[in-house]
Amino acid sequence: MPDFDLVIRNGTVVDGTGSAAREADIGITGNRITAVGPITGRGAEEIDAKGKLVTPGFVDIHTHYDAQAVWDRHMTPSAWHGVTTAVMGNCGVGFAPCKPADRERLIELMEGVEDIPGAVMHEGLKWEWESFGEYLDALDRRQRDIDICALLPHAAVRVFVMGDRAINLENANQGDIAEMRQITREAIQAGAFGFSTSRSLSHKTLRGDPTPTLRAQEEELRGIALGMKDAGAGMLEMVSEWAPDHNEEFAMLRRVTEACGRPTVFTLTQRHSRPEVWRDLLRHADQAAKDGVPIRPVVAPRAIGVLLGLTGSQNPFSGCASYKAIAHLPVDQRARRMADPAMKAQILSEDPKKGNTFPLFHRLSFDFMFRFGNPPNYTPDPRDSVAAIAARQGRTPQDVAYDMLVEDDGANFIYMPLGNYAYGDLSMPEAVLDNRNCIMGLGDGGAHVAFILDAGYQTWLLTHWGRERQRWDVPELIRRLTSDTARAAGLHDRGVLAVGRKADVNILDWDRLGAGAPHVVNDLPAGGKRLVQQVTGYEATIVSGVVTYREGAATGNLPGRLVRGPQVRLAA
Repeated sequence: MPDFDLVIRNGTVVDGTGSAAREADIGITGNRITAVGPITGRGAEEIDAKGKLVTPGFVDIHTHYDAQAVWDRHMTPSAWHGVTTAVMGNCGVGFAPCKPADRERLIELMEGVEDIPGAVMHEGLKWEWESFGEYLDALDRRQRDIDICALLPHAAVRVFVMGDRAINLENANQGDIAEMRQITREAIQAGAFGFSTSRSLSHKTLRGDPTPTLRAQEEELRGIALGMKDAGAGMLEMVSEWAPDHNEEFAMLRRVTEACGRPTVFTLTQRHSRPEVWRDLLRHADQAAKDGVPIRPVVAPRAIGVLLGLTGSQNPFSGCASYKAIAHLPVDQRARRMADPAMKAQILSEDPKKGNTFPLFHRLSFDFMFRFGNPPNYTPDPRDSVAAIAARQGRTPQDVAYDMLVEDDGANFIYMPLGNYAYGDLSMPEAVLDNRNCIMGLGDGGAHVAFILDAGYQTWLLTHWGRERQRWDVPELIRRLTSDTARAAGLHDRGVLAVGRKADVNILDWDRLGAGAPHVVNDLPAGGKRLVQQVTGYEATIVSGVVTYREGAATGNLPGRLVRGPQVRLAA
């Protein structure tokens, strides 16, 4: 009889606590780690990890797999990048609770906010639920390659309770607030990990309607947060425009957090139009933590970047009538048509704003557009921007951007950092990563499927800041991706390689670790397209003691499950 179901031998264990790496074996029985150290017993399956890093599986607390988790067994691209647990339902958008009459509204909002095509959701969502608990039950009936956790989305709750009044941004009355509080309590008791909301002007439907939660009053947010207090669990997640007064907005968030006594996380990015606001927000969060008020920023390790191209869903000329007339053509044919001087002149003569449905179009700037390249360049020099090239060559930025798009039969992307790059470098991400109150996140896996691909930030964090820049050591970077994110979400049973913890493990070849160039595949329901990015150096990913990926390829094993609510730390 084997002593273990799986033994990982001779690896360099980076246990997720930040402690120094050490040589050790890992023994796994069932879905738990049952031995760490020299192991003389044998396993039914054994993996020789000599010369490789053995780490906990990564925990990503900011994803949007709410739809994909219904129709897909594989939560890629996150699963390719070592993520073994993902928290979804962020930014106040999702699909439950939902009355049948409101399904189209929630689809339209998700389509605009998270760039998931409506046709994809219409085909992929089976709507086996009305309440949030029933949505969790539907998720629970499906097997996956990773574990998932769900937040209760404010937009869905508000529309469920208020109907048209929510869409019209009316204030909630006392009866509305009481009902939302009750829904929140019941959702947390059913297994929700918390509640999410958005106060961002960028979150709109394709028609330009703002998210129903945009102007929710403090009294409403407090009432909902008290629903978590009633249930005795859950965290509040918020994304905000931080306007008109970012200091007062944070003060409001702090009051809500103090009222409910539950931890809060918020998205912290640098807006190029207000490049110093993040410093105040970081200072406020640090002060809150010092005062014992649990508010933590969620940050990204690099710029938040949009990929503009003919193969994706957006480019600077997507709204032009002449471009729309050929947008249905295959990419190579489209690029050849666009290369014709007459067609180029026609498209450049048209107003790109007039027919544009991209909610973030107003934030596009030629000063921050760069040729992406292959291998992709996430740290472009400001001197290489479309605007800078145009100035040197005596051309218009539109002319330069147009030519970039049609190069190589339209296979190229223009990279446009929307945030975290106002200084023309990564000094802002570096500063927030240096703050231990900040949580590593914002990969947005499952969302922005055809114009943003940041879901592989785990790999980029390790390769750029660890291997190439050596800015932080490996144990600290792994801690940021494992025990720190797990603890923030209330997942105390994972994120550390120790006896009694959940057996979620990555085996990494440090020297080969990396990711290729993003490319488009058409593998969503209804033939929908999305950006993906393959990985190297992930020798194996293990979920609940079962190998799910080897060298980036799925094994077919599906041990992932819905996790209902915070998990208790087991004795090590």
